Amino acid sequence: MSFDLLKHYVPRGIYGRAALILLLPVVFLQLVVTVIFAQRHFEGVTHQMSDTVLRELALVLRVVDEAPSADDAVNDVQTRLGLLDFEIAPATLISPRNDLLWYDYSGRVLTKRLSERLDGFRAVDLVESGVVKLYVDSPHGLLRVDFDRRRISASNPHQLFVYTIAFGIVMTLIAIIYLRNQLRPIKRLARAAEAFGRGRHIPYSPAGAVELRAAGNAFVNMRNRIERHIEQRTLMLSGVSHDLRTPLTRLRLGLAMLDEDEAAPLLRDVDDMQGMLDEFLSFAKGAAEGEPTEVDPIAMVADIVEGAQRAGRDVTLMARDGAGQGTVQLREVAMRRAVDNLISNAVRYGTRAEVSVMLTDKTLRIRVEDDGPGIPEDQHEQATRPFTRLDPSRNQDKGGGVGLGLAIAVDVARSHGGVLRLGSSEALGGLRADIVIAR
Repeated sequence: MSFDLLKHYVPRGIYGRAALILLLPVVFLQLVVTVIFAQRHFEGVTHQMSDTVLRELALVLRVVDEAPSADDAVNDVQTRLGLLDFEIAPATLISPRNDLLWYDYSGRVLTKRLSERLDGFRAVDLVESGVVKLYVDSPHGLLRVDFDRRRISASNPHQLFVYTIAFGIVMTLIAIIYLRNQLRPIKRLARAAEAFGRGRHIPYSPAGAVELRAAGNAFVNMRNRIERHIEQRTLMLSGVSHDLRTPLTRLRLGLAMLDEDEAAPLLRDVDDMQGMLDEFLSFAKGAAEGEPTEVDPIAMVADIVEGAQRAGRDVTLMARDGAGQGTVQLREVAMRRAVDNLISNAVRYGTRAEVSVMLTDKTLRIRVEDDGPGIPEDQHEQATRPFTRLDPSRNQDKGGGVGLGLAIAVDVARSHGGVLRLGSSEALGGLRADIVIAR
């Protein structure tokens, strides 16, 4: 449970994760060095210097105890112990208290040491820079003893911390620059793979470490095989479709010479075969036709709907609130074919269709809905396979196809890095087909 919660705070990008992997050991090392320095050096040195000063303070307090009055105590200390560099005077504060800056670590160690080992200790004031003001009880009342802070604390104790942080920052910057050069080939490979998944071919040459070059070469080989396979499929189906047109044309000419009543059924069969060949050819062209360009999807869909209306189809372009505006990188010819196939299916198996477009900063969605019988949810995947016809669920009285309409739409959507989603239309009660593409 705690690991899953931690995953929400881990960077998602490779730069962020690499920086985290780099910075965590550096920060941890600095913390360890700081703790060890504070315990072994800071506290140890402060204890040693404090003990030396405590012995001198014990001598000063002995002189104060032997003096008959407070004024005599001050004079005796200055006369007899002037070499110890202490200044002693009656305290002006009635109830002094320990006072030090929040970042004064050695001051905390010093305060604790004095309170434990100095008889008559009342408080110590470490706020004033370079001076220790010590308040002690004596037979003559509360006294204040001043001495140099350097006698009891290491000079410039912050230097090690400054050096540690400074060198840590410098080494981190150097490591980030090196890391950036190592991660750049990974990002180039990711961009090339993402572009290929969306049907675009961008120049890419493997670079970087040996493992990255191996992955890059594997991607290039895979891309070449896929492109060669698509090209071979296109050429094969196009050649078959083209070669079959000639005998069909001869059959049509021969049937035209027969009696009209006898030839009518055969001519319809020839027309069906011609339609099948046209669909085979469209499927062969698939998503590989044309190059991606900046296209206004709303204007494109409006033009498709207008063409369908001129052809006598009952199709309506629905205006949606917040439909958005802008352009998207699309293979326009392939996308037009996909949308037109969805509209053709909608009006073939229903009486009317509604088309809408939703464009946001992240996605493009083209939706086609009909009032037909729809497709059961458990058959959605089967319906998108090539050459699949779901006779029990779709009305075939208005003419059938070869089961390539949805397959073409799926192929085109995938080539743009998107998907075709099937569902039930809430507005019309039939099938809802959505082409969703990431921008």
